[in-house]
Amino acid sequence: MSGIKFSLLSPREIREMAKVTVIRPEIYEVDGSPVMGGLRDPHFGAIEPGERCPVCGNTRQDCPGHFGKIDLARPVVLPHLGDKIYQLLQATCRSCGRILIPPQRAAYMLSVYRRLKDKWPVLAEVFIDEVIKEASSVSECPHCGAKQYKIKFVKPYNFYEVRPEGEVRLTPSDVRERLEKIPHDDVELLGWDPESARPEWAVLTVLPVPPLAVRPSITMESGSRAEDDLTHALAEIVRQNERLKNFISSSAPESMIEEAWQALQNVIAAYIDNELPNIYQLSHRGRKQLKTLAQRLKGKEGRLRGNLNGKRVNFSSRTVISPDPLISIDEVGVPIEVAKILTVPMVVTRFNIEEARRYVLNGPNNWPGATIVYKKREGMKLDLRYQRNLRQLAESLEVGDIVERHLVDGDIVLFNRQPSLHRMSIMGHKVRVMPGRTFRLNLLVCAPYNADFDGDEMNLHVPRLEEARAEALNLLLVENHILTPRYGGPIIGGRQDYISGSYLLTVKTTLLDRETVNKLLAAAGYTRELPEPAILRPRPLWTGKQLVSLFMPSDFNFRGRAKINAGDLKCDRDDCFYDSYIVIRGGRLLEGVLDKNAIGAEQPESVLHYIALEYGNAAARELLDTAYRMFIRMLELRGFTISTSDIEIPEEAKERIEKMTEEAKADVMRLIEQYRNGTLEIIPGRTLEESLELKIIQRLQKLRDDAGKVAISYMNPFNNAFIMARTGARGSDINITQMAAMLGQQTVRGRRIVRGFRTRTLAHFKPGDLSPEARGFVVGNFMDGLRPHEVFFHAAGGREGLVDTALKTSQSGYMQRRLINALQDLYVAYDGTVRDSEGSIVQFKYGEDGVDPQKTYHGKAVNIDRIVERIKVRG
Repeated sequence: MSGIKFSLLSPREIREMAKVTVIRPEIYEVDGSPVMGGLRDPHFGAIEPGERCPVCGNTRQDCPGHFGKIDLARPVVLPHLGDKIYQLLQATCRSCGRILIPPQRAAYMLSVYRRLKDKWPVLAEVFIDEVIKEASSVSECPHCGAKQYKIKFVKPYNFYEVRPEGEVRLTPSDVRERLEKIPHDDVELLGWDPESARPEWAVLTVLPVPPLAVRPSITMESGSRAEDDLTHALAEIVRQNERLKNFISSSAPESMIEEAWQALQNVIAAYIDNELPNIYQLSHRGRKQLKTLAQRLKGKEGRLRGNLNGKRVNFSSRTVISPDPLISIDEVGVPIEVAKILTVPMVVTRFNIEEARRYVLNGPNNWPGATIVYKKREGMKLDLRYQRNLRQLAESLEVGDIVERHLVDGDIVLFNRQPSLHRMSIMGHKVRVMPGRTFRLNLLVCAPYNADFDGDEMNLHVPRLEEARAEALNLLLVENHILTPRYGGPIIGGRQDYISGSYLLTVKTTLLDRETVNKLLAAAGYTRELPEPAILRPRPLWTGKQLVSLFMPSDFNFRGRAKINAGDLKCDRDDCFYDSYIVIRGGRLLEGVLDKNAIGAEQPESVLHYIALEYGNAAARELLDTAYRMFIRMLELRGFTISTSDIEIPEEAKERIEKMTEEAKADVMRLIEQYRNGTLEIIPGRTLEESLELKIIQRLQKLRDDAGKVAISYMNPFNNAFIMARTGARGSDINITQMAAMLGQQTVRGRRIVRGFRTRTLAHFKPGDLSPEARGFVVGNFMDGLRPHEVFFHAAGGREGLVDTALKTSQSGYMQRRLINALQDLYVAYDGTVRDSEGSIVQFKYGEDGVDPQKTYHGKAVNIDRIVERIKVRG
């Protein structure tokens, strides 16, 4: 197949393919039989059980359905071709129908167009636009000399000729008459194919009526029949057509005929697209809008996106997700009720026949059981719900039979959360059947799914073919997606409690007795011997670093810096108060604490990243399933809470912040005075007003940052709120600043709150007040509370975030869909080139370097330092 060509049906083709002429709007006779010559005429095709089609003689299984027709009393314009008709009317003579270009030039243009059409079809379209533009500007026909008038088009189907005496409406008959005059060569030069789409065919004289298979009726529980929306729309067309015929035959006044003609035009336009502007929309008696032809095809629920690109599948399940940190990252907890419904086909062999018999004996209601048995020899399907003697059926199982068994532990399934925005939105998990009614998911796997546990639902799919199960196990399993192809770092990793726990475990003040060590290692599933204690007297004590080292590869080396002190440049490497310089040598954590930079999700060049890259995905999964459970257990044993006392600061700190605030306010007023005097220094590329705003915002942001530093300097470094923010577990220094010091300047669209009614932002301020507080600067903090006007300013900034979220979601979703449609035929060929479906080369190497980001050191194909480190250890 080289392409698809769309064309218009000619009136002759419509009449030839029609097997019935519809002349009656009624659908059923009084006795319930279909009206002959109506929209349920048997000649439309057989759709009832046992019914035979009078046209082809087939039953409903084999009858393809047959078209009918409605002979229109007067011509009607096809509304979706209104723009094309408008171009033709503008570019051709109203008298002779020729294109408004001199004959020699037209012949030359046609030869150019034919050459372009064969080689460069896109250029040919641009050329046609230029031809139409040139012809539309001519006021006198170069062929017959007739004067030309401008055409006015009122969407969707009304045309007017603008004459000196005023606008004259062109009826569809007038339009068709003018289009019929256009010769074949001119039709081609105007961008139409005269063989498959003559312009006058865009004005209907006969309307095709689709077969019943396209618009089936349904029988309600009450016994009454409900017709398809298309049938309702067609019935209205027949009604209006017969009304117009009656007016014409009875020589009714022209105004009545014109009104009935417009009504017929309207219902045919609505039948094609019931959402066109400037038409009266068709609806049911209950005012519900009819879904007509265009609504069936376009949009999210239409044929293309809803039925062809979008799929509905069997053997799938959906429910709410809940957290379970004790299952593996590549497991999913499945409710036992779901496991009884979703089944896996099990082919009986001599190796598994006893296992298959146990499933059959348990039946459909006892897990693990079976629901259906397919007997190969007899060719029978046996539903176990209706089998009385399960033991006899189990004994009769033979090699080659198929047992549809329940899901059991270890089965591979696909787990998905929508919206599916990237590759890791659907991954393979192993089943762990559990009590309850929710799917259970390890918290570490939330990041790739962008899932949380506030009511999110996820989908589970059961692959049924052996090939599908093999693909899921080898390609889709979670452990194969610990590293993201976006930037090569780990997308699965520690967050929140995991990071707080790992920090508290590895901080240098942590010493653990034997009982605590046993509890921590038991949580991680560690069963080997304990290391020698770091302190022997007066009682054995172990450091947290020793416990973490038990789970590191024995030749693993790492040097890095913890997040807890990322911003403190005073910290000396040899004497760092926060112990923020990480050194792992030979698999032993010698220095430093493990926080987000070492074990966090979406943190490239971390401990987790290098283990996955250098020791394989299985080693990284093992670390996530063992050491990370120990971090959670550490938090349980120690306790981790946050209260108001964590963010209280002394009066001395408050006084310092107050003094800094007054200084900043004075600086702002000084800037305003300079602006008024014209002495303010203008920032390059900005106006005077923009320079003022930018300088004020910068000064007030500096105040907030400085106030935050003061507040944090008075806090205990082992304060839980401080630990969360500084280790990257949750929150940031800004959150602490807003809780303990001040909220700072609130902005909308990157600017301070603008003055509204009568030169003031709120009624709390005097008109013309220029102070920072009057323009959205919030001095209060969450600990002490906000004043009323501060709450309003804070809400204005928050509202912007909500609006942005709502708007950007739809915009980015639409952009992604367009990109997918444009790029979906690209693939990496066996020679390493990127090609499209026609074999054209898009890139000679994927990404210009042929490197898989998952296999890189944060974008770098080779990390020499890592290689040298490993050689040193092994040497």
